[in-house]
Amino acid sequence: MPMSRPTTLGELVSSGWQSVPIAEEIRRNAVARIRAGEPLVPSVLGYENTVLPQLENALLAGHDVIFLGERGQAKTRMIRSLTDLLDEWMPIVAGSEINDDPLHPISAMAKAAIAELGDETPIDWVHQSDRYGEKLATPDTSIADLIGEVDPIKVAEGRYLADELTLHYGLVPRTNRGIFAINELPDLSERIQVGLLNVLEERDVQIRGYKVRLPLDVMLFASANPEDYTNRGRIITPLKDRFGSQIRTHYPLDVETEMTIVQQEAVLPPSEVVPTIIPEFMLEVVSELSQQARQSNQINQRSGVSVRLSVSNYEAVTANAVRRSLLSGEEVAVPRVSDLDAIAATTAGKIEVESFEDGGEGRVIDALVRSSVHTVFMDSIDPVLLGPIVSSFEEGISVDVGADVSLADYAALLDQVPALQPAVDALLEDDEIDVEQPAVVASAIELILEGLHLSKRLNKNVHGGSTQYLGRS
Repeated sequence: MPMSRPTTLGELVSSGWQSVPIAEEIRRNAVARIRAGEPLVPSVLGYENTVLPQLENALLAGHDVIFLGERGQAKTRMIRSLTDLLDEWMPIVAGSEINDDPLHPISAMAKAAIAELGDETPIDWVHQSDRYGEKLATPDTSIADLIGEVDPIKVAEGRYLADELTLHYGLVPRTNRGIFAINELPDLSERIQVGLLNVLEERDVQIRGYKVRLPLDVMLFASANPEDYTNRGRIITPLKDRFGSQIRTHYPLDVETEMTIVQQEAVLPPSEVVPTIIPEFMLEVVSELSQQARQSNQINQRSGVSVRLSVSNYEAVTANAVRRSLLSGEEVAVPRVSDLDAIAATTAGKIEVESFEDGGEGRVIDALVRSSVHTVFMDSIDPVLLGPIVSSFEEGISVDVGADVSLADYAALLDQVPALQPAVDALLEDDEIDVEQPAVVASAIELILEGLHLSKRLNKNVHGGSTQYLGRS
């Protein structure tokens, strides 16, 4: 914080600083971003033409907002990112627990300090990151947590129960002049939701039987899953009515957006372990799997298929490639189709399969993997290039691939089946990676052969850690 900031009330007034309501402060900074063509939430992708215009409208209108959407749709991230729309520093009465505005104090402590010290009242400065409060709604959340309660220690120190200074403020008052978020709002019991009515409409809080009225200045945001209205709980009608805007979120609408999000969010093993090269078609396979899972009637769509599924699968496939490289001594780790077996562990916990049969979950995951590989294969390679490959296999050639096959053996396949080379080149032509790496070529070969098998043009036999492809005749 710059040392030139005013440190007393008198200096603050002399500086010309003026206080504005939180909604006006956010509106002013949002206007500056919109006018400059900058996104309000730069870290959230895929909402540019759907969710973010609605959010911009809500902020310009000064509304409290509830985000409605399935799990993994960046609802909390959007709310947390809104702190960037606050002024970087905000003055408060020094020692205030509820960020009292020096020009418009609301607590007994701040009023008494200003009455006693006047222009010499000390001022502290709060950074924008400290003006955000958040609570995960759970059934055991109490009014004391959100609004406040009598502090028995302060009573024991000799204060009267009727003294406002005996109060311990809850999370909402402590976020005065800031943003407060409640995640999974329907999980909050109905009697506690009632306690938020005044916060949203009258903009004050009432604590027990005290004659205390704190006219808070808070913008309230909440998140909820649509199914939570009927399954785990509900948002009471008066509370829903007090939110100015309800914004529906969604999953990425196309594979390209999902791929970009995965690259942004995934945390991969560092290059010090093993340098990693990830072909774009493997990233596309992982992202396509999630897209298809969201359309599958074998998966509970009310639960949703989070983008976290794509991120975790991407990390698992890459980790399996790294492990294989460590075991085999390969200098570079490149994920292949054979590494997709690793996603069973990361997928099983993130989807709810509509099947009561033993092993049904495994069959659904396997079907998704096959379907996503086939889709990427068909979209990436011109069918004209595939005929000569199939003809080579029909002449009696068989090919082994998998973790037990060395990179030298993969390279030899291009000499054994020359028709593979044009298809490999076509698959890698738009990829910004080192296409001369033997491990990259091996990955491309596996996708082509598996794609031909899934297209019913090659047969496949699995033997332990290796897979054999051969002609259908």
